[in-house]
Amino acid sequence: MSASKTYHHGNLRQALIDTAIETIAEKGVNSLSLREVARRVGVSHSASYRHFADKEALLAAVAEEGFLGLTQALTTALQNRLETTADCSLERLQASGIAYVKYAFDRPEYYRVMFGSGAIDRSRYPSLQNASQQAFQVLVDLVIAGQNAEKIRPGDPVKLAWVAWSLVHGLAMLAIDGQLPISETHEIESIARFTTQTLSEGLSNLLTKKV
Repeated sequence: MSASKTYHHGNLRQALIDTAIETIAEKGVNSLSLREVARRVGVSHSASYRHFADKEALLAAVAEEGFLGLTQALTTALQNRLETTADCSLERLQASGIAYVKYAFDRPEYYRVMFGSGAIDRSRYPSLQNASQQAFQVLVDLVIAGQNAEKIRPGDPVKLAWVAWSLVHGLAMLAIDGQLPISETHEIESIARFTTQTLSEGLSNLLTKKV
């Protein structure tokens, strides 16, 4: 729904979320206000309060939707991997890393809200916490599967997942902040492929067996 259209019927809560995302894409997170979003949707400020108590609650809903989208992007990439080639734990880990970076690059307005510093007190929003954990659990499960197949080095799978997450998150932030000399999706996919391949080699159990 375009932000310039007046809201008439349907799901007002989703309309507010969609318009918030559009506003963030245009002006940034700091410029977002619940009053402005309500005006763009075409409803009164008081009508928006029926769904969101304040700006933070609206941002929490945006972040939750972003994490759900990220989880879907990761699981889709893994499913596509299984359909096109034989299962390999390290290659599946790499596929998830590429999907992660591409998601952030293609949807920076979501990503900035998902990982914005101090914008949301997550302890107030259990459904957001759950959505965030679901996305991270995809990575943890990949590490565990790799360890069970003796393809990924032994160790705490959560800590190893943190290592993998830190790498792809850092790359994603550099990309969406314009700190890398890339501007197209195929370029970010190429650098993500190289980066995640390096990560996979670092986590490989073959290295520990040589020691």
